Amino acid sequence: MRPVRGKRILAVLAAGGLTLAAAACGNAPDETPSGGGASTATAAAYKACMVTDTGGIDDKSFNASAWAGIQAAKAQASNVDPKYVASTAEADYEPNLRGFVTQKCNFILAVGGLMGDATKKVSDENASSQFAIVDSGSTGANVYPMQFATDQAAFLAGYLAAGFSKTGTVATFGGLKIPPVTVFMDGFADGVAYYNQQKGKSVKVLGWDKAKQAGSFTEDFASPAKGKALANTFVSQGADIILPVAGGTGLGAAEVAQGSSGKVSIIWVDQDGCKSAAQYCNVFLSTVVKNITDAVQKAVVTGASGQPLAASPGYLGTLENNGVQLAPYNQFDSKVDAGLKAEVDQLKADIISGKVKVESANAPK
Repeated sequence: MRPVRGKRILAVLAAGGLTLAAAACGNAPDETPSGGGASTATAAAYKACMVTDTGGIDDKSFNASAWAGIQAAKAQASNVDPKYVASTAEADYEPNLRGFVTQKCNFILAVGGLMGDATKKVSDENASSQFAIVDSGSTGANVYPMQFATDQAAFLAGYLAAGFSKTGTVATFGGLKIPPVTVFMDGFADGVAYYNQQKGKSVKVLGWDKAKQAGSFTEDFASPAKGKALANTFVSQGADIILPVAGGTGLGAAEVAQGSSGKVSIIWVDQDGCKSAAQYCNVFLSTVVKNITDAVQKAVVTGASGQPLAASPGYLGTLENNGVQLAPYNQFDSKVDAGLKAEVDQLKADIISGKVKVESANAPK
C-alpha cells in the first residue's frame, strides 16, 4: 500500500467514516454471544486486539466489519477476549499498535492499508507478537495479511449497472485515489465494457477512465455533502446508477437517489447497504461486498485454537471463496429482469472458472 500524505492523512480509509470515535480502548460487550464450544471454554484467554482507522468503530463499513469479525470469533471460541482502540489520525497508528504489544495481545489487527507502514515498523520490532492487517500486503513473518479481489465483484456490478440503466450512462467516484478504492472502479468500468461488448451497446461510465487511471475523487470519506454535489453533477450528465467508493461520503449520493423519484439508484460497497445503511435500502440496487467479517473471524479463531497464521500467502478474498460477492438485490429484486439476473450469475461462474478474465493493476498481488 502506498503511503498517503498531506491532506489525505486526514481522510478516512476506504469505505469508512460516519462516526469519529475517541482514541480510547474499547472492550467487548459484557454479554458473550452464544455459540462458544466447550472445548475452548477452559482455554487460556486469547486477546484479540484491533486498531481502527480514523473512521471509528461504527463507520457502517470497514472498521465495523472487522470488529464484527472479532465479535463473531468470540461467539465461536469462548476464550477470545476482544478489545479495540480507535485512531483519530495517522499519527495514532504506531502508538496504538505499540500499546497492544505492551498489553501482550495475542493477535493485533490493523484495519486498513494506510496502516501498512506502521504495521511493518512495529511488527519488525516485535517479532514475538502476532499481527494481522486488512487490505495490505504488509510483509513480515509475524504479519497475517487479508486482502480482497474486489475488482471481481465490481465487474459483476458494472455488468448489472449497464444492463439495468435506462439512460445508458452510469458513474462511479472514490474517496481517495488509492488501490483499495480504485480496484473497485477498475472492475466496475470493465464490467460495463464487457456488457457493451456482449450486447453491442455503448453504455458510458462517468467518473473513471481505467486506461488513464484518472477520475473523480472527493478527497474525503466522511462528507455526504461532497458526495451529494458530485452525484448531482453525474445525474445532470445523464447517469442513473452511481457506485460511490467513499464510505460516509457516498451517503450523499444515496440522498440524491432518494430524491430522484426512482430515477437514480446506487450500488454500495463493503457491507450490504440494506444492512449497514438501511435507511437508504430503497435506492440500493446491490452492493459490492468485501467480506472482511468472515476473514477476520476465521483468522482469530485459528489463532485462538493454537494454530499458526501463515504470513504467506495470507488470505485473499475472491468470488470463488465468497471473500467478495455481489449482495442480494433486496428491494430491487422484482425490478431486475430475470434474464439479467441469469447473465450476472453466469458471469460470476465464468470469472471463477477463468473463462472471463478480470484484471486490475490495483488488485492485491
